[in-house]
Amino acid sequence: MRFKTKTAVFASPRKNIFFRKFRNLNVSIVIPTLNETRVFEQTLANVMRLPCHELIVVDGGSGDHTVDIARKFTPHVIQSPPGRAEQMNRGADQASGDLLLFLHADSWIRPESFLKMVQFLASKPLAVGGAFSLAIDSDRWSLKLISHIATLRARHLHLVYGDQAIFVRRQVFRDLGGFAPLPICEDLDFFRRLRKQGPVMLLDDCAFTSARRWITDGVTLTTLRNTLIAGLFLLGFSPHILSRWYLAVR
Repeated sequence: MRFKTKTAVFASPRKNIFFRKFRNLNVSIVIPTLNETRVFEQTLANVMRLPCHELIVVDGGSGDHTVDIARKFTPHVIQSPPGRAEQMNRGADQASGDLLLFLHADSWIRPESFLKMVQFLASKPLAVGGAFSLAIDSDRWSLKLISHIATLRARHLHLVYGDQAIFVRRQVFRDLGGFAPLPICEDLDFFRRLRKQGPVMLLDDCAFTSARRWITDGVTLTTLRNTLIAGLFLLGFSPHILSRWYLAVR
């Protein structure tokens, strides 16, 4: 099934009028994947609700059915060596939209949040990009608290992770040279560099991300590990050493 852009998915006439007003800003969504069968179909079902220009999936050599799932939703499926930074850069190279939105394979945003992103960049020509607030997709009070703290961290310390759905103007992304070829923390590095290019925005609307890592590894361990890795990275520790602590959980 070919991926199609349809503003008609929105029931509200006001939203349709809004999107037509800013229809000159095309959005390319880029999703890096590696063995994401468990969650990917639901992610793409959510993406299909967004009036984007194109969906680009960049697979890092999955040994499961991730690529087969992707091809049901979009013709733009690219093969790449593994590595989230490399995969996202390859996807961005193929993108033709004015704006790039980077989603993780287990993350999603609501259509109305997508429109607020477009509105922000359309109404602020000097703005270069931004990200969403974080919502871990769980009813656990501990994960709701972590989501709130993560959003405060991003808002006041400007430390933004990739699961907050980073968005950027395509030309600005290219001027920055894309994501640095790091095995981990490429998102923190990129957003720090992005802020130096012009105004950025942390939207109140949320990007929802799967709770699978917290559930599998434990809330306390996962939170402490993420905090320690980010802190050591910002202090200048080697990302190649830090990446050994961050085990892939799928």
